[in-house]
Amino acid sequence: MITASDPWLLLLVVVPLLAAPVCVLLRSPSGAWSVATAVSWAVFGISIKLLLTVLEHGQAVYRIGGWDAPWGIEYVLDPLGAFVVLIVAGIGAVTMPYAKRSVEKEIRKDRIYLFYTMLLLCLSGLLGITVTGDAFNLFVFLEISSLSTYVLISMGQDRRALTAAFRYLIMGTIGATFYIIGVGLMYQVTGTLNFADLKTIMPAVIETRTILAALAFLTVGISLKLALFPLHMWLPNAYTFAPSVVTAFLAATATKVSVYVLLRIIFTVFGDVDIFASFPLQPVLIAMALAAMFLASLSAIWQENVKRMLAYSSIAQIGYIVLGIALATEAGLSGGIVHMFNHALMKGTAFFAIGAVIYATGAVTLKDLEGIGKRMPVTMAAFVIAGLGLIGVPLTPGFISKWQLVTAALELDMWPLAALILLSSLLAVIYVWRVFEVAYLREPAITADKPADVPLSMLVPIWTLAGAAIYFGANGTFTLDLADTAARHLMGGF
Repeated sequence: MITASDPWLLLLVVVPLLAAPVCVLLRSPSGAWSVATAVSWAVFGISIKLLLTVLEHGQAVYRIGGWDAPWGIEYVLDPLGAFVVLIVAGIGAVTMPYAKRSVEKEIRKDRIYLFYTMLLLCLSGLLGITVTGDAFNLFVFLEISSLSTYVLISMGQDRRALTAAFRYLIMGTIGATFYIIGVGLMYQVTGTLNFADLKTIMPAVIETRTILAALAFLTVGISLKLALFPLHMWLPNAYTFAPSVVTAFLAATATKVSVYVLLRIIFTVFGDVDIFASFPLQPVLIAMALAAMFLASLSAIWQENVKRMLAYSSIAQIGYIVLGIALATEAGLSGGIVHMFNHALMKGTAFFAIGAVIYATGAVTLKDLEGIGKRMPVTMAAFVIAGLGLIGVPLTPGFISKWQLVTAALELDMWPLAALILLSSLLAVIYVWRVFEVAYLREPAITADKPADVPLSMLVPIWTLAGAAIYFGANGTFTLDLADTAARHLMGGF
């Protein structure tokens, strides 16, 4: 494997980070939106270039200041990191055009420039988490993304957005504290914070209680951040009361990056030891994943607010991803990794579509959505595509990743687990059908003379994600191959 030294890694993080204060200086809604849009698309272009570099060379590294690790800070991108960067940057690029009209509708004009400032900081933090090769710098970027996320959620129209943001702040702070305690314990034993160095030292110290305690703190802290059941209580209200564009962006990116951190800890830092033999992590992760898949789906069935319904659906989908990680095989990891990408497309489409409905009608409950499929056929057609994907219908992205997980379970002779994966998908049929029913099989509560108007600037992003879902559902070769490559790279030392 040839390592490519690529300064584009630095630009990936620095460009949105420096653009954020520019939005503050402009203090203009249109100016801030223009800067944020240009930067997000530039970052997306950089992510594609870096993906091609990683596919060619296997890895890209940039040593800041020319200092070699562990004395200096290095940014590292492997196939998994490149895949996650592509997800975050791609969603960010699609989000910005959608945001213009949605934000004007839901956020006070004098706060709009602050909104784009926070969104760029969040984007920079998420990308920084993905490329850093240092455990402490990961914490720094984690806090950048988290603090900006708290502000973004609090900008929701409903006053309950403030309490949702506060709850997330408390839970997020606990998660970050657990993570940094784990990092401190590892540093106490190993004397390094660099992921590559930790990987080489870990086999010699894995039996120490300090390292086992560090692993426990890291696992709990990261699980809080990715909203793994039962550490998910901050997520439903945050997604429900945040501005529509914030909900869509976070649902498609933030939890995926937290999953990436969990993968990095388990399969890089502890990659040269059999962590599941040293610590009872596998049964715990499988139990939590199954609980998320079933209990969160059951909770989604009873929700009347569609955003809250989709929020509980996100918790269930996180369960599928973590289940793939817990299987600890190439097939299982591949299924979990590809589901990160597929879920980003499906949930991004669904939340974008509901955000458009809120923009046009102000409706968000099932009762208010009666007949909306006839008033907004183009928008709701995209929601249908996303809903079918969440169920796992063939020719949708959700089918590809769920089938990969079923295959991985069967390879391990875990027939009951494979059956549970299929059974949990049936629960998704129920809550998705509830939306389909009120949208298409009921007459509108209020008769409208014409269909609700949605700006083209919102429809194009919605159908960009919906079109991507259709394409990668019918032809998942690229994403599956990339996920397989990332899984093999992670499992190489496990």
